[in-house]
Amino acid sequence: MVREREQIRKSRMLVSSSVSPLLLTLSLSLSLSSQNPIIPNPFFFIFFFSFINSIHSFLSPLYNLLLLPKSTVPISTLTPPILFRKMSDALSAADDSKHIEELYKYVERLNEATDKSQNLKDYQGIIDMANSSIKAKQLAAQFIPRFFKFFPSLSGSAIDTHLDLIEAEELGVRVQAIRGLPLFCKDTPEHIAKIVDILGQLLVSEEFVERDAVHKALMSLLTQDVKASLTGLFKHIGCVDEPSSDETIREKVLSFIRDKVFPIKAELLKPQEEMERHITDLIKKSLEDVTGAEFRMFMDFLKSLSIFGEKAPPERMKELIGIIEGQADLDAQFNVADADHIDRLISCVYMALPFVVRGASSSKFLNYLNKHIIPVFDKLPEERKLDLLKALAEISPYTTPQDSRQILPNVVQLLKKYMPRKKTIEEMNFTYVECLLYTFHHLAHKVPNATNSLCGYKIVTGQPSDRLGEDFSELNKDFTERLSNVEELTRATMKKLTQGMAEHNKAMAAAKSDEAKDSIKTQKQNTTTGLRTCNNILAMTKPLHSKTPSFIGDKSINLSWKEATKPSVPATTTATGGKRPVTAANGSGNVASKKGRGAGGLPNQLVNRALEGLSHGGRSGTRGRGRGWGGRGRGRGFR
Repeated sequence: MVREREQIRKSRMLVSSSVSPLLLTLSLSLSLSSQNPIIPNPFFFIFFFSFINSIHSFLSPLYNLLLLPKSTVPISTLTPPILFRKMSDALSAADDSKHIEELYKYVERLNEATDKSQNLKDYQGIIDMANSSIKAKQLAAQFIPRFFKFFPSLSGSAIDTHLDLIEAEELGVRVQAIRGLPLFCKDTPEHIAKIVDILGQLLVSEEFVERDAVHKALMSLLTQDVKASLTGLFKHIGCVDEPSSDETIREKVLSFIRDKVFPIKAELLKPQEEMERHITDLIKKSLEDVTGAEFRMFMDFLKSLSIFGEKAPPERMKELIGIIEGQADLDAQFNVADADHIDRLISCVYMALPFVVRGASSSKFLNYLNKHIIPVFDKLPEERKLDLLKALAEISPYTTPQDSRQILPNVVQLLKKYMPRKKTIEEMNFTYVECLLYTFHHLAHKVPNATNSLCGYKIVTGQPSDRLGEDFSELNKDFTERLSNVEELTRATMKKLTQGMAEHNKAMAAAKSDEAKDSIKTQKQNTTTGLRTCNNILAMTKPLHSKTPSFIGDKSINLSWKEATKPSVPATTTATGGKRPVTAANGSGNVASKKGRGAGGLPNQLVNRALEGLSHGGRSGTRGRGRGWGGRGRGRGFR
């Protein structure tokens, strides 16, 4: 107290000493002005600056005494503008303190109240405080959702005010407001859909801490009510009838579902069967308008659900194959110039394979290929031809006798086209021939007598379709001649490939740089695959020379682009971007190449190049990796 009194006494003396010269200057200025009002009065300027200095001198001790008792900055170093700004900040801090104190009074009364709904004015006061200082905004973002359930009459005003806080300029205020959003639904679950919708829009935030708060808030709501939360999230993905209004939000929501929801499906989807069915229905609706990558992502997820697991009944496989058939747009009229539809169709055939292996019908795909695709095979893009033939070969072991009989005539015509006649100089693509021979064997195995009228065989089954009374000898002569020519070209090619392998071995021994060794290693791998292709062709042409051939219908032939199964390791395939078990019914017992869906990996492209020129006019079958579906939806393109 003694020290404070001494400071006040000194302040009074300083003020007095500052004011006295000021009054003297003002008196002289007025006296001079009365004598000659026209002459500029120097005392006026002196008075003005003296006045400013006096104000500074007057306020300095007062500032030190009352507002900045702990300041380490000497007041004498502050110019008047800085001083006024400091005082303004101090006054603002005082206002903050006042707002916070008032806010805590509202909260204290609400906490103490037995029936909080009677304290309407206190809750309204908290809402009003959201429009004051920054600190008060942050506190209001905590308290508005905490007491929200007690004041339904103010629910609209409370939520609107909270949304204003989410849009505040200050990051801290926004983050606190986002963290408070799940609290609105803790005791009022009817608001979950609205809050999830808001959080979905906030996923586009560029601030990491803000985006992290959104993720945590969404996970909190998913834990509270997974059904309502998933429904709200999938609304942002949209469908044909209700498209998403913002592509950026849609992509962010998809990423959140893929990265945060799918990995913990076992914990979230409870009760399991009910919630798995719910998310399946949401996905099916969204698949009406997706890109190829999004479709594969969703299909991979559906395959991982227990309701579509290994013990799932046949109708579940039928459901999945139906989804893929819808995506392939098999009811649409085919346009050979529509490269997007071709890409989608071939990719969907590969995606359907795991389910066909497990008993789903491939009839719709085969009928579409037979009716629309194979007849215009020559007009297809070169990079997609081999993809189609590979897809056809891989699906052929699972065809029904009825489907086999329908598609076999077109397959035989295509096979003849790529098996050159001996008297003409025709090109031969070895991988094309391998695919078509493999398909021919598996189809003919199911309906052997159908080959009588197609290849001139004499297979007796006792059915009218044997057509044994008709003469098809010319067909048989033509077919066997083509087979012989294929065998001759294949053996010549194998000889050259074997010689090439020896050269590769010598080159490898002489190679010094890693780059050269890698190049030679790749050439050796391609030559090995080429030899496998040739061996397969010879194995499949050999039994066809008989008048009553035995067609291959088992897994004795490993297609050249597949790897042989290792008995000690459970085999899987990545043909559709996912995994499927390999069974004795899959026709090959192989592991699909990890290059993708058989839609064109680099090794087979190089294999065909290795074969190019080794037979007269041999042509490389170019391969694409599958350009994928880059657009959105069947109406927007899948390229």
